[in-house]
Parts: sequence; C-alpha cells; structure tokens
Amino acid sequence: MRLPVLLAATLVTAAVTAPPATAAPTRVLAGASLPFTIVEAEAGATNGQRIGPSYTQGSLASEASGRQAVTLGGQGQYVEFTAPGTANAINVAYSVPDGRQGTLSVYVNGQKLSQSLAVTARYSYVDTPWIPGSRTHKFYDHSRLQLGRTVNGGDKIRLQVDGENTAGPYTIDDVEFEHVAGAAAKPANAISITDRGADPSGNGDSTGALNAAINDARGQGVPVWIPAGRFRIPGPINPDGVTIRGAGHWHSVVLSHHFIDRPNGGGGVRLHDFAVIGDVTERVDERPDNFVNGSLGPNSVVSGMWLQHLKVGLWLTGNNDNLIVENNRFYDMTADGLNLNGSAWNIQVRNNFLRNQGDDSLAAWSLHAPNRNSTFANNTIIQPNLANGIAIYGGTDMTVRDNYIADTNALGSGIAISNQAFASPFHPLAGTHTVSGNTLVRTGALNPNWGHPHGAIRVDSYNSAINAQVRFTGNRLIASPWSGYQFVSGGGAGHPASNVTVDGGSIEGAGTFAVQAETQGSATFTNVTASGIGRAGVYNCPYPGGTFTMNRGAGNSGWESTWSGCSWPEPGTGTGVPEGNLAAGRPASASSQNQNYSPGNSTDGNVASYWESANNAFPQSLTVDLGSSRTVQRVVLKLPPSWGSRTQTIALQGSTDGGSYGQLAAATGRTFDPGTGNTATITLPSAVSARYVRIVVSANTGWPAGQVSEFEVYSS
Repeated sequence: MRLPVLLAATLVTAAVTAPPATAAPTRVLAGASLPFTIVEAEAGATNGQRIGPSYTQGSLASEASGRQAVTLGGQGQYVEFTAPGTANAINVAYSVPDGRQGTLSVYVNGQKLSQSLAVTARYSYVDTPWIPGSRTHKFYDHSRLQLGRTVNGGDKIRLQVDGENTAGPYTIDDVEFEHVAGAAAKPANAISITDRGADPSGNGDSTGALNAAINDARGQGVPVWIPAGRFRIPGPINPDGVTIRGAGHWHSVVLSHHFIDRPNGGGGVRLHDFAVIGDVTERVDERPDNFVNGSLGPNSVVSGMWLQHLKVGLWLTGNNDNLIVENNRFYDMTADGLNLNGSAWNIQVRNNFLRNQGDDSLAAWSLHAPNRNSTFANNTIIQPNLANGIAIYGGTDMTVRDNYIADTNALGSGIAISNQAFASPFHPLAGTHTVSGNTLVRTGALNPNWGHPHGAIRVDSYNSAINAQVRFTGNRLIASPWSGYQFVSGGGAGHPASNVTVDGGSIEGAGTFAVQAETQGSATFTNVTASGIGRAGVYNCPYPGGTFTMNRGAGNSGWESTWSGCSWPEPGTGTGVPEGNLAAGRPASASSQNQNYSPGNSTDGNVASYWESANNAFPQSLTVDLGSSRTVQRVVLKLPPSWGSRTQTIALQGSTDGGSYGQLAAATGRTFDPGTGNTATITLPSAVSARYVRIVVSANTGWPAGQVSEFEVYSS
C-alpha cells in the first residue's frame, strides 16, 4: 500500500514553566508541554560557519529549524551552547556528508567527556523519485547522549571537531537539553521479559521471550516489564489486552522496525515508556517498516514512547477506535509520523513531539472508510521535510487544535485540509472540520511542480469539490515564507472549495499574500489581522477558470489590497524571507535568567512561555539577534494574557555589531494590562538599522525581575 504523498504539492515551544506565584496559571496556547528545552546552534558561540536562512529545497539550511545552522569543518572548530537549566542529557540534531559516520567530541565547561557523540549519515539522504518534485531530502538525524553528570543553567556545553573526529564537516542544527530521571522500578507483579530469557545486550533475538511474557501476563492480568537494556525484537508481537511498560525511553530500548503488524487487533493494548528504534535507511512503501502497522484494536494507549529510524511511527488501519496517542517523541522517519488510514473514530493524538519526518508528520487519510470525530491537539511539529505538518485528507468531523508547527519544506503546508484521494475508495471531507488555536511558523513552501507555492494553511479540492464545513478559528501564522491561507484545486480541475470560514487569528508576515485563491469557491473572513505582507493582501486567480468569492466580514485589517494580474511574484523582500515579526524564532540572550525561564522563550511564538531574569537584581537586559542588520521601527513586548497588571521600566537599545549599543527609546514605565492583552508597544519616530535589539529592564511593579513572554520586532 502506497503511503500518501503530495504529488502536486524553534521555532520551538520550550519546556513549559509555571508563572510566578502571584500570577494566575496559564495553559499551553499551542504545542506540546515538553520535558526538554531546545537551543539553536546559531545562538551559540562558534568559530565555525553559520549557514542560512534559506528556503531553497535541497539545502542544509532549508531543512534546519529556523532555517539556520552551524557547520564545523576542520579540527578545532566548535559550537558552544549555554545550558538553559539543569540537564544531564542532550539530543543533537546534526548532519554529516552522505556515506560518513563517526563521532564528535563533547566538552562541559572546558572539560572533554570520555564519551563522544555518535554520528552517521546512514539514516539521511533519502530519495523518493516516484514523488514528482521531490529531491534528495532528510539531511539531518538525531543522536542522544547521557552526559554522566548534571549541568546547571549557564554551564557551557561544546561540540568540537578534534583529531579523532573524521566524519565531517558536521552541521549542527540545535540541541535538546533534558534532565533525565533514573530508570523506573519494576511494577509489582509485572513479568519481566528477562525472566523469560530476553537478552539485555541487544545481541540475541528477544522476540520469543517478549511473546512468552505477554502470554503469561495476559493469563494473569498483570503488566509486562521491559527493564533497562537494549533488546533486539524483530517482531512482530501480539500484545492484545496487555500493558507493556518500560523503565523510561532513555533506559529501555527495543531494536525493531516491525514491532506490531496485524490488520485487526483485539484492543486493550497499553504501551508505555520505552524506545523503539529501527534501522530503516530508505523509504519502501510496500514494506511494513513501522512501529505499529495496522491495528492495536479499540481502547488502546500509546504513551511516553521514543520512536526513531522507522518508516512510519503508527500506520493505523482497521479498528483503532478510542485510541490515545500522547506524550511521545517521533524522530527521523522516512515517511509519516502517524497516519490514521481510515476507520478511525474518536482517536486522540495529543502532546506529542515530532521532528524530521519524511512525509506528513500527522495525517488522517480516509481510505476505504472515513476517519471520524478524531483530534490532533497540542502537538509540536518541527521540520517535516517533504510534506505537511498536519494533513486531513477526507473524513468527517475532524479537529486540529492548539498545535505548534514550524519549518515545513518542499511539498507541504503547515496544515492541509484536502480532498486529495491518492487511491480509492476515498471518502471526501464531510461534516464540520475545526482548525483552531494553532501557531504556524515559517510554514508553506515553493512547489517545484507548480512553480508557485503552498500557503501556510491550504484548503485543497484536489480530486473533488469541498462541500463540508471547514472552520478556521484563532490561528496564528508567523513569518510565512510565501502566503498565509491558500485555496486551490491541486489536481488542476478547478473543483470549488466552499463553505469555509476564517474567524480571528493573525498573519504576522507573509512573503507574498495574506490569501492565495486559485480555484472556484468561497470563504468568509472576519477579524483576521495581517501585517508585514510582502506583495498584496489577496491573489485571486482561479485555475482553470471560474470565481473565488472573498466575503469580508467585520474586523479584518492589513490585507485590503489585491494583486493585479495573475503573474506569480517572488516574496516582497526578494530573498524568500518575509518581513513581519523579524524576531520570530531568532536567537535571544539575556544578562541572566531565573530557573528555566530562558531568553529563547521570548522569541518562540508561545505567549505562555517567558523569560525571567534573576530576581532582585536590576538592571537586566534581553537581546534578540535578527541575523543581519534590518530596518527596525516598532517593538512589541508581551506577557502571558492571564497575568495581573504590572509596569516595567524599559529602555530600548540597538546595535549593528553586538558590541556598541545606541539608545533607541529612553527608560520609561511601560504598563502591561491584561485588559488590553498584556502588551506594550514601543514605536520609534523613524526607522533605524540594527541587527541586535535589546531591552533594558530597571524596575517591575509586579515581580522583582525582568519578564517578557514575546519580544517582537517589526520594520514598520
């Protein structure tokens, strides 16, 4: 069965931390609550080469988070990170040239560790020539390492090319810093697979031992235990009615790329807290090289898993009703992270982290039977390197809400709502589909098959008209390299896309247009605000003909103009990088931080996460690096909307070189009032040129520290 592909076609939420005790609790506005913090390489100190930003398909920079990375060439080159908080483990996103493998040295506060970071190109450089427009992709991979010690916030972790490191040049994208708990204890009455003969060294085949433990546990009504160790389990297994639990996914590792494979599971499966790491080096759609291929059966749970180097994490057909997939990590697949491949009812996919998938990160494809009443919520998705962040292909009454998606590449959008069939029998969109509260950063891509792009959000009547109700509410589109919302019939037949409403939300920077309409149909927009639009508010050129009707309700602003003619322009800046919030996803630094309230939280697009300085020690500064000298005229500072009112005394400074700063706005009390969004805006009387923009906080009536949840910089 062929996997779905689009033939026509940090920024990252940091670990969520609680606000000060005087503030009301906040909820995660978009994305997953993560137990680690990501620090970008371009924000570190380096004598290597910073690359990017780039949106050119097939380039190392274009597949990096934030579209930037650092390349280390010869001996002695390094990139050094400042630990954002207490950590004892790292997970590094890196790339080395095709065909190479080896190590990279790791230093903590100048001391070289005895253990090094393993690197390989084995799982990279994937080719899919049967997908029109695709090129070699998936340049990056992830390697994790327990440091053998605890580092504290402010400590220095260096990745360096030493004499023994010969796999380079090494390109480092970012590092996840995590404090990993020790191995969990075996639950009472659980049956350990080592008691049935499993080999924790990873050398022997432990499939028989695991199946024996499952059969015994099913008969006794107790869990199966996978202790710390590495267990080779080629599989497949039959876990019906059984809980399988590990000591934690950093400790209990299953080596398998064919773990569960059956068309109709019996259900009641509960899989918790272990890693399944495969050895899939290419994408072959006919092979079931997946963690789950087919069905777990109804009322099952997959939680706390680490899934890596597979074709697909979960390719779900058959009966999977009421399945919960939560708190998992998906890395480095050659195809989808998870695909609901028809017959899915009431499935909840929530609070997962997906990085570097080779197709759609999360998809619902209604083949053979419709997916119904299922939800993708509060997931964080970074760098799907071929297709979409989240795609709904047909189905009934699906929900996509509160997700964070960044840096899509090549043939995809951040979110796609589509009637692209791929195969038959396909069940088109029906009922009401709800897409709400999502944050999309640098999403959308130039489609090489079309010569013009996908928008950050795409509504695609590819094979048939869209007659279902499609509701977009309160979505935030940031720094879209091309357009914001797109309406298209990707198969070229001009099927109408109708019954669409867009209510609220914002488009904060788009290289070309706020709305890109290329088929028949209609949509109603109310309360949609836009800024930093590169060319015009609307491009309206249905193909092969007909009319797309823009119904403008109340409250819209910033996208009133319409592009003249139907020639397709380059982005307004001429570089592929939109204006809008120039600080979105950019590296930030500070004079200090309190606990894990790191400066990177101020540019992550998540108003619930924030930077806080050391307490009772003014003045404090927060600086964002725009990457190059840019025109700056307005700065917007935000605090979480549920916090109480406070006034911070803030001055604004700018610099072109990071050494000498000039004052842009004098120190003044700036009030953050929840009644007006807890936002303070500093508008300069005339534009200035600056690469580094800094605020200096000298007082705060609400807390004895500097506090900012979003630091936004605009050129106009």
